[in-house]
Amino acid sequence: MFSKRFGMIAGAAAASALLLTACNGTDAETGAAAPASSPAAGQDSAQQLNFLSGTARQNKAQPKTGDWANDPGKPAVKPVAKKWVQLSASKAGNLDPVVVNGAGFTLYRFDPDDANPSKSNCNGACAVTWPPVVVAPGGKIFIDGVKKSDVGVVKRDDGSLQVTVGGWPVYRFSKDLKPGDTNGQGVGGTWFGVTPDGKKAGAPEAGQAGQGGQGGQGGQGGGKAATSVTLSDEKNFGDPSEGLAGSGCKNVGRDNSASSLQTSGSLKIWSEKNCTGKSKVVDGDVADLNTIGFDNTISSVFFG
Repeated sequence: MFSKRFGMIAGAAAASALLLTACNGTDAETGAAAPASSPAAGQDSAQQLNFLSGTARQNKAQPKTGDWANDPGKPAVKPVAKKWVQLSASKAGNLDPVVVNGAGFTLYRFDPDDANPSKSNCNGACAVTWPPVVVAPGGKIFIDGVKKSDVGVVKRDDGSLQVTVGGWPVYRFSKDLKPGDTNGQGVGGTWFGVTPDGKKAGAPEAGQAGQGGQGGQGGQGGGKAATSVTLSDEKNFGDPSEGLAGSGCKNVGRDNSASSLQTSGSLKIWSEKNCTGKSKVVDGDVADLNTIGFDNTISSVFFG
């Protein structure tokens, strides 16, 4: 009886030693010693993640895995695409700083989501247009210019783990088809690139809006100054569309294409880049820009 009990105790001790070795041994993908797993806020021990400083390339991640295995504009569904995520502080378009992934694609946050506690409210068709940045339990997050304390994950309604920055769940955009695209910026007045600390990229800090223009370009009517606009190629706000946000003069990515616009506030639209040429002050949505003589004419926008 004593020998059987002693054998059970010895076996359990050996199993514990093996488990400890596995948790602190060599990383099979990078060849380096694996760091201690960091449990994301609100997740149990089975969903711990490995945080590694530097880029995926610097950590010798395997080709065609993680962010490198995600098809542009498509949700990450293949297991190999969920092995790792890279978060890099970078510049994309007019957004500086903004977080991009390991393939250079801009990451966004969604105003209707929650950051404290973290909660994604983009599911179903929304998650097809805005693919969530997901990582497998036990996967890696490479951190490049982003503080580890600002990074976490949240469980989505489908059970997958979505990466958060500053508590905000982050996404890609289906119409960003090449690295550096920022076509999701300002869409619907609710989607914005995410900064390394979770704020809205390109958006002015509170109290900066409506400070008047540069070179006499401000003074945009009696309404509050807009800080974002969505320009749609079709009347009545139909797709395709692009968003702009921030303060001062912003050139549009696809000039002379807009037939309608959505904005919550007052701004000035211009017929030429760099806020030159013919201009018009608008206050709120315009379902048909032809009614104000600006159909397929907008090349730049002035906020403030």
